[in-house]
Amino acid sequence: MNFNVSNKPLSVFSYSSLTDIVLLLIIFFLLTSQFVVQTGVKVKLPGSKTNEQSEPTQMVVTITPDNAIYIGSDQIGIDRLTQKLTEIRKTQKQNTLIIRADKTVQIDWVIKIIDAAKAAGIGKFTIETEKEK
Repeated sequence: MNFNVSNKPLSVFSYSSLTDIVLLLIIFFLLTSQFVVQTGVKVKLPGSKTNEQSEPTQMVVTITPDNAIYIGSDQIGIDRLTQKLTEIRKTQKQNTLIIRADKTVQIDWVIKIIDAAKAAGIGKFTIETEKEK
């Protein structure tokens, strides 16, 4: 048996392994991007021992400790909230509003949000909480 041994560098580069790695990275980032639940304003949510996972929706109202109201990451006044929720509700088929209120917010503000949502025709409400340890 006679084997040919050559010390010349390879003249052809194989891209197949590089293509596999790139495709795997693309699949990884596409899958993990689906797990990003909420973006927007950071608040300290109240704790609950029995909280449940809610359906993802774009109708999320956030109340910060200084009583600023946000829909997604857009700040809005309480007087325009009903109009904005009506617009969002027309584009979505869901009828659930998620309320993310900071734990220091008074209950009056949550009631105002619920009243505005009822005026917009929204029938279901979820108050988001954190899981207590």
